[in-house]
Amino acid sequence: MSYYLFKMSARDKLDLVKNLELLEVFDEFKAAKNEAKKLRSEQPLDGITYKVMFAENQLDAEEKLLEKRDKPVLMEHER
Repeated sequence: MSYYLFKMSARDKLDLVKNLELLEVFDEFKAAKNEAKKLRSEQPLDGITYKVMFAENQLDAEEKLLEKRDKPVLMEHER
């Protein structure tokens, strides 16, 4: 399995549909993490996000990034 570095941007103002662009594939997490940090620091993030995803292939990584996840429920002591 590999680490996939994606550039994500929203296509609409509601952030419902996202564009994904595969930038690079890494064998080690540390290299992927460092490249994502470098990209985040070099450019203004106007609606752009850089994400690293661990997956079996590019399609699996894209599906994981695009799946809708519910927000976690905060317990009273966590507020």
